[in-house]
Amino acid sequence: MTSENLKTNWGQFIPLVIVFFFWGFVAASNDILIPVFKKAFDLTQGQSQLVSLAFYIAYTVGSLIYMGISVAIKQDLINKIGYKNGLALGLTISALGTLLFYPAANMHSFPLMLSGLFTVALGFSLQQTVANPLAIALGPITTGSQRLTLAGGINNLGTTIGPLIVSFAIFGSATSTKTTMSIESVKIPYLVLGLAFLLVAVLLKFSSLPDRPNAVVEVEGDTNVAKSSALKYPQLVLGMIAIFVYVGVEVSTASNLPAYMEKDLGFITKNIAPYISLYWASLMIGRWTGAVEAFTEDMTLQKVLRFIAPYLAFGVFLMVNAIAKHDLTPFYVYALIILVLIAADMASKGNPARMLAIFSLLGIVALLTGMLTNGMVSVYAFTSVGLFCSTLWPCIFTLAISGLGKNTSQGSSFLIMMIMGGGIISWFQGFVADSTNIHFSYIVGVFCFAYLAFYAWRVSAILKSQGIDFDKKVSGGH
Repeated sequence: MTSENLKTNWGQFIPLVIVFFFWGFVAASNDILIPVFKKAFDLTQGQSQLVSLAFYIAYTVGSLIYMGISVAIKQDLINKIGYKNGLALGLTISALGTLLFYPAANMHSFPLMLSGLFTVALGFSLQQTVANPLAIALGPITTGSQRLTLAGGINNLGTTIGPLIVSFAIFGSATSTKTTMSIESVKIPYLVLGLAFLLVAVLLKFSSLPDRPNAVVEVEGDTNVAKSSALKYPQLVLGMIAIFVYVGVEVSTASNLPAYMEKDLGFITKNIAPYISLYWASLMIGRWTGAVEAFTEDMTLQKVLRFIAPYLAFGVFLMVNAIAKHDLTPFYVYALIILVLIAADMASKGNPARMLAIFSLLGIVALLTGMLTNGMVSVYAFTSVGLFCSTLWPCIFTLAISGLGKNTSQGSSFLIMMIMGGGIISWFQGFVADSTNIHFSYIVGVFCFAYLAFYAWRVSAILKSQGIDFDKKVSGGH
């Protein structure tokens, strides 16, 4: 078996994480488009949420299309065209989606706007299918989840600054009395974004990124013959459920928080925004912390960086909200909660299964604390769920595709499909809230974390039976 690099290949990894930035930039910017479209097209609240639906459902549709093509050609599509070509194609599809914003704005067409967002996300679906396993493959498997965590941190940088840039681009020269002008203002920023997609596609096409990295082509572990389908690997099937409930608890915790703060705590809408910002910044804080091990093998330096990285990310959050002229006083106490994250990260010792178990249990504690308390204590508890969700995606993804060999890209596509859990579980928690109350509805998230803790325990045994042990710091993980 060909050995992997003993260290992260930064020359290849850095160009790759640009696409992770785009995903966060666009997804968070949708929150800016929703109120713009609602006013401009005279939509109900439910109709305005079609923006999110069109965007996230495209991930599932994209995965189905990818698998359908693979079945039709009787060969895995990504393995056939190569990973670099897959990324370039995904970026080109997203660029075509941004072009639809121009005629949509001119025609004042909401359906065409949704079609543009759907097409952008369709491209993202292919990019995610390729980029997630590729990030893991650019170095030793034992630090694969840390690289994916770092990429997620770059994604969260996009979620932090994307809305600010898009908001300025749309509203900078527009007046509140000219709705048409706001819609017209959408054209330029999204055309510029489309141009950026194409430039990055060219950059990646001619970069040194491997087309067929060994880590995702060869069969890992002690098996001699690759299985015919990714679905024959139990770590993937259980991992698909894990991705579904993880994205669900991450999205539903945040999406139901405004209703809780308004109805139960009496907050006015404009004062809730900084707390939602803190929730998503918590993901960045956790991911920057979890990525430390990918930078250096020096244990002393790792310990130092584990304290510097989260507070540096917290500083970014404070700076952004200071620019937005929000009162920062209520947020300083959050610095103490971050210490829990640091301790949990150190206890995981870089093992993705152990990290998944620890962070899932802390997620349960955070939700139960929020449910059993009131006032600001409950708000901080619910917000801290972002800290404990922060590294779960890379942990689950790494565990689910480990040992899949040539079936890796197919397995990745199945995992990307399960992003739809964000919409379904959010809706389900809303249904529970309507049936009981918003405070109690967070019990849905508790069950989600409980499954994730179970998966962490079960997948460890599955992978060890295949000769894969993340506690062994050796190249290839076996």
